[in-house]
Amino acid sequence: MVWDWFQRQSLWLLFYLGICRGWKLAETPSSPSRHHESSKTRIGDLLLIYFLETNTKYFPMGSTTLRQAPQPGGEPDESYCIGSDKDVPELAIEVVITSGSINRLALYQRLCIREVWFWQDDAFTPYHQHSGGVEQCPETFGYEVVTRSRLLPDLDIALLAACVRNPSPLAAAKAFRQQLQTDTYGKS
Repeated sequence: MVWDWFQRQSLWLLFYLGICRGWKLAETPSSPSRHHESSKTRIGDLLLIYFLETNTKYFPMGSTTLRQAPQPGGEPDESYCIGSDKDVPELAIEVVITSGSINRLALYQRLCIREVWFWQDDAFTPYHQHSGGVEQCPETFGYEVVTRSRLLPDLDIALLAACVRNPSPLAAAKAFRQQLQTDTYGKS
């Protein structure tokens, strides 16, 4: 990745200096937007609060490259193992701001990731692997849309989404923590 950056910068310098006038540069994928990174980080921060407040054992895997040779892999924006550390996460989260699609479910199905949440248009769409597999849910690559996480059944996804949308990360974190500490989760 550092080498790719160095190569791009070197080529731009050569163009700027007029050394490579006859060359054409293909547009390279840009880094994620600030909005994408902010959403991804807020989701991770709020899930950390959830794990701490509910005493849920978790193992963050972040955006680790997931692959099953010889097929291509991919990187979720966030990913977690729940209960115990494993080679492959059970939960993958995709933040979709300008590009991305449900076709990412094909990758996650191949890797046997149990749950995938898409954050798009300021809302979560959680998918859980259907017991019938691809035969039962071919258009979603063996996943079904669920209203509650099966991995984190006590998590109020609507509350999580509202807190991710909150323009103040600090206020969102405090509101989320306070809600978790109410009787909803057995604490006063």
